[in-house]
Amino acid sequence: MMTFKTRLLIPATAMMMVAGVAQANSLSLDRVDEVLEHASNFGFTHVEEIEAKSGNTIEIEGWLDEEWYADARLSLETGESLKEERERLVTGAWGMSEADVRQALEVARAEGMVDVEEIKIDKQGMIEIEGMDENGRELEVEVRQGSDTAHRVEHD
Repeated sequence: MMTFKTRLLIPATAMMMVAGVAQANSLSLDRVDEVLEHASNFGFTHVEEIEAKSGNTIEIEGWLDEEWYADARLSLETGESLKEERERLVTGAWGMSEADVRQALEVARAEGMVDVEEIKIDKQGMIEIEGMDENGRELEVEVRQGSDTAHRVEHD
């Protein structure tokens, strides 16, 4: 027989586990330099997407040069490649430079973001940053590549 206390404890424990997972998949904006250093050391010249993953890792998709596209999961502690796939493409490199990533994240910071979950760019040059504000609320900021102001801000 389940007591009232046990019935309350199970949902509370499940909520803490979900919150822990969500927190593990975000990264403080203060760690941007570290992420970009690992991306550069791996060889990325243009980035399409950076996503915080659990286990203190990040996944980066982008271009190594004009022909080679890569999808790599890197350790944030060592920069070591934990998984990678490379593909030769004829479309040519495009995406965000290191400066583009920094500028977009500064716009997100100005809008109240403290942790980032994902930053990605589309072929039209719109950069979408998903993360959280200091109160743990989800925040999505959209910035046009090269702009220093937000195009759209959404709080969930």
